[in-house]
Amino acid sequence: MSDDALADDVWRAMAAVVFDNRDAWKRDVIETTGLPFSRVRVLRRLAKRPMTAKEIAEAATMDAPATSVAVNDLEDRGLVVREVNPSNRRCKVISLTEQGRRVVASIERVEDPAPAPLARLSREELRSLEAILAKLSAW
Repeated sequence: MSDDALADDVWRAMAAVVFDNRDAWKRDVIETTGLPFSRVRVLRRLAKRPMTAKEIAEAATMDAPATSVAVNDLEDRGLVVREVNPSNRRCKVISLTEQGRRVVASIERVEDPAPAPLARLSREELRSLEAILAKLSAW
């Protein structure tokens, strides 16, 4: 097996572990915020920095119409605000309001324990995985 094929297999396995074990957390976040998860995804990305609608669409893997609907809904709820982009007055930059920051903080407080298979790893295995993930995050 080539290194690329091995990397692809490892990526798929890693993604499966994460996706297969996030349902309870997603339900808790939806219950805590009262928002559809698509809105939560937008808020979490905006917590990192203000973005244009196009940047939000790319970051949240949404199409343009879905992004517009999500941003309109979040704006109606008082969670985001659109402002003229000072570097390009023809487009708007979307950012969190103070209320939006409070909602993001409530999302961060939702417990997200490690799934059982991860929790069963030895301390040494967890430290190795932690080091690998830190290396991946640095790229």
